[in-house]
Amino acid sequence: MLVRYFAAACSAAGVEEERHELADGVTLNELLTVILAVDRPEPPAGTPPLAGIIARSSFLRNEVAVRDLGLGLGREDVIDVLPPFAGG
Repeated sequence: MLVRYFAAACSAAGVEEERHELADGVTLNELLTVILAVDRPEPPAGTPPLAGIIARSSFLRNEVAVRDLGLGLGREDVIDVLPPFAGG
């Protein structure tokens, strides 16, 4: 699965994207647990920890909004982590 991070999530994760080799059917919630278990460097000053950002984020699966954290995913899915942001 390819996970792409945007805005503050990118800063907190320390990468723009990363791949996780997980079995088909793993849920979005299980993927998030794996993401948070990765040993990461401290985020830049003023950036909240990744766990706090993910707790408030929205997610896309293959460019479609996902609200059900129990949704089963496929190994080839692309998951976008979109933290709250303002602007217009």
